[in-house]
Amino acid sequence: MGKAILESRSISRKVGELILLNQISASLSPDDRIALTGPSGSGKTVFLRALAMLDPIDSGAIYWKGEAVADASVPQFRSRAIYIPQKPALFDGTVEENLKRPYQLRIHQDKQFDRQQTLERLEILGRDESFLDKGYQDLSGGEAQLTALLRGIQLDPVVLLLDEPTASLDTQTTATVETLVSNWCNEKKGQRATIWVTHDHNQAQRISDKIWQMEKGKMV
Repeated sequence: MGKAILESRSISRKVGELILLNQISASLSPDDRIALTGPSGSGKTVFLRALAMLDPIDSGAIYWKGEAVADASVPQFRSRAIYIPQKPALFDGTVEENLKRPYQLRIHQDKQFDRQQTLERLEILGRDESFLDKGYQDLSGGEAQLTALLRGIQLDPVVLLLDEPTASLDTQTTATVETLVSNWCNEKKGQRATIWVTHDHNQAQRISDKIWQMEKGKMV
């Protein structure tokens, strides 16, 4: 285990009298594959979004490689720690156009869409080239999840924060996603890490080497 990549240090969040996150300290190191479990409403998504600095926290801080993430460095941070929601937002257009869209952002202008690599990943997912031509409005919930996963992975992040990425998928496609994420981790051994929210105990065992459990806004 190497030095921590991503850490939360005593982060809390409260809305009115409702405590969403309660003094959570957690650390993610290179090669960590974490399954984040817990009942609905326990704070898993809130925690993941806080880690990605997409939602505010009332106290504590997020650290990247030992340094607190400053406001000015948030865009760069989010390009390295990518959050993929359970219900992704896609743009009008085809799957391929959605995959190309992030490269229009300044933070990703030094990268370019790799069609061949995308086709190889689609093959793992049991899809062929025609999937790239599908319009976003024609995608099922599961296909939208696949598109969002491909869109995140292609940007070469260090950390993937996956919020139930297989929730809308059948058993066979779920297995292909697990393979794809595992392959992605292994492409750069010692450099990448994942946190994967799941309600499926068997999946948690398959995709992780550590299991974190949340209850009522706390890491237990």
